[in-house]
Amino acid sequence: MQFEGQLAQAQCQHPFAVLGPQFNGTNTFVQYWHPGAQAVEVVDAVSAEPLGSLTSVNGDGLFNGVIEGLSSASAYQLKVTTDDGESLVADPYQFQAEAYHAVHFIDHEPQNLYRQAGAQRITLERDGFNAEAIRFAVFAPNASAVSVIGDFNGWDGRCHPMQKTDMGYWVLVVPGLAEGTRYKYQIKDANGHQLPHKADPLGFYAEQYPSHASLIYDHERYEWHDAKWLEKAAKQNKYQTPMSVYEVHLGSWKRPGNPEQRYLSYRELAEELVAYVTEMGYTHIELLPVSEFPFDGSWGYQPVGLFAPTSRFGSPDDFKFFVDTCHQNDIGVIIDWVPAHFPEDGHGLARFDGSHVYEYADPRRGWHPDWNSCIYDFGKDTVRQFLVANALYWLEHFHVDGLRVDAVASMLYLDYSREDGEWIPNVHGGNENLEAISLLKWMNEEVYRHFPHAMTIAEESTSFPKVSRPVFDGGLGFGFKWNMGWMHDSLHYISKDPAYRTYHHSEMTFSMVYAFDENFVLPISHDEVVHGKGSLIGKMPGDEWQQAANHRCYAAFMYGHPGKKLNFMGNEIGQSSEWNHDASVDWRLLDFDKHQGIQRLYRDLNHLYKALPALHQRDHEPAGFDWIDLHNHEQSVFSFVRHSLNGTQQVYVISNMTPAPRENFRIGVQQPGEYQLVLNTDDSVYWGSGAATPKQCVAEPVPWNHQPYSINVNLPPLATLFIVFNKE
Repeated sequence: MQFEGQLAQAQCQHPFAVLGPQFNGTNTFVQYWHPGAQAVEVVDAVSAEPLGSLTSVNGDGLFNGVIEGLSSASAYQLKVTTDDGESLVADPYQFQAEAYHAVHFIDHEPQNLYRQAGAQRITLERDGFNAEAIRFAVFAPNASAVSVIGDFNGWDGRCHPMQKTDMGYWVLVVPGLAEGTRYKYQIKDANGHQLPHKADPLGFYAEQYPSHASLIYDHERYEWHDAKWLEKAAKQNKYQTPMSVYEVHLGSWKRPGNPEQRYLSYRELAEELVAYVTEMGYTHIELLPVSEFPFDGSWGYQPVGLFAPTSRFGSPDDFKFFVDTCHQNDIGVIIDWVPAHFPEDGHGLARFDGSHVYEYADPRRGWHPDWNSCIYDFGKDTVRQFLVANALYWLEHFHVDGLRVDAVASMLYLDYSREDGEWIPNVHGGNENLEAISLLKWMNEEVYRHFPHAMTIAEESTSFPKVSRPVFDGGLGFGFKWNMGWMHDSLHYISKDPAYRTYHHSEMTFSMVYAFDENFVLPISHDEVVHGKGSLIGKMPGDEWQQAANHRCYAAFMYGHPGKKLNFMGNEIGQSSEWNHDASVDWRLLDFDKHQGIQRLYRDLNHLYKALPALHQRDHEPAGFDWIDLHNHEQSVFSFVRHSLNGTQQVYVISNMTPAPRENFRIGVQQPGEYQLVLNTDDSVYWGSGAATPKQCVAEPVPWNHQPYSINVNLPPLATLFIVFNKE
């Protein structure tokens, strides 16, 4: 028979047509396939009473026979004899209806994908029979055959051929598989050629090298304890509350003392990292990508398992514990999300069924020259659902508070990093990727519709309009956008010798021309302290003392400037060397007063930023900011004022970007009364010079800087001051 050869060669597309029960009145014909089986007996699944034996058809593992009294409402098991002995199994092919349920309405809502596809735990119920099972469903529309393989069948693709459906999904229910069971898919392309074994694109848990196998995982087991946090987050206005983000690469924040252990686990990080972030006063932790990835050197930006937190640091439950612990300590969690590219690893998505299922087929659209990786086909409905579902998945199942979307510019432009002739214009002849734009809008709409307390943040380096404006207003729909212009200009300025800063003054003021065009986050991220760029303190000019003073002055200027804040790990201690993903932050530096002082400043900045409403409530409103003097390029002094939402508080920020102290420096202020110095980056506790600077001063009716009043202050060298005025 033709189907016998297909089974033996793992080339059967429709096993439901030939395997399992075929009902005909009171007599049921049962056909079972088990390579290596010597005898097969059918027993009642509830009573275990024998119902009859199946006869070997050809000696290769195919058995069949007529079983009386077996109905479609009942279930049976098979007592199978092999060289290894006797085992009792439930025939997967009797659960056809349950398998087909995987594709019922799967395309109606994005989240249906991760609720129905992949390896889902289900309960089988029939006439007193009740059993746990795993329902497998994988999208491989151009495959000629797909089998689920794993520890349960000796990784033999002949044993569990899957059924192809009209939607391009292959489905099968396998009873009795335990959580943690390893599995993959054996796929043959349209011409019958076997491909490398593929991990589950919807796999919730993945094993590390060398297997890269998917593992069965139950999302319902973990018990969350963050209800108070979620309730609080739902009531907050994200734009009017403080957001100081500590960006972390989990593999190199701190290394274990145990030489046998390469990384801190999620649970160890939940203890050590959360305690540190709490003490330092950050409001959020942002994690470089945690979706499973094969190559450490990619830092996670070449993900393969988008639905699995990397098992380098523990299980999915362990990652949930980490997020839960953050929330119980009033810390939000943002993760990097990478829809811009994916690598060609054999077990991954590239040419998944031998064809371009997930990526653009034309390399002018489907291959990224910068990263030597594939690009998703943003116009294909199944790919669009896959990506949007993944965004929602992290918010639903792992309670993360935000998604920072990597490399958005590379998605928006068809000619990104390409020369003429290396890209294909859109239907209008332009360079915008209309499909990617549409996808990003849909993703943002779905995120905010289902999780209004969450946020999406775009890393977008061009002047593409309205990135952080709602879709209904013609925007891309992101909640926030990284201010790459501010980052580039301000770092370029601060790296200059103070003697030359007078010629670059506008680099520090230009950001205010566009500061409220988007909802900006000010980032000093991992990208600025790697690949030969040096550390943040290493960018600073001068001798050791001047470098540290420049670092402190710049940090406080950043915290005073409108926009939410983000700093990469190590910045806060003045790490001397640039970031190395294979080594820990150099915590030994805290043995020295200089680095203790820098760390203390970042801690105080975070706590002040949260405590002073004027520094965060109107980050995205022009009415929250006024220049006092933006033209003092000769002295390289910047001064501005921040306003609270109700107008009762003002914070004056004054930065002296030269090593020359300026005594009795007059600054215009807007109100009469007493002014309080709350931060001086030159204070001796920060390893500053400790130059005398009065803690209080009273405004005089002396007009200055176009203001009706003024105060006299002493500006220390290379220092930023925060001076607060509170209305009674």
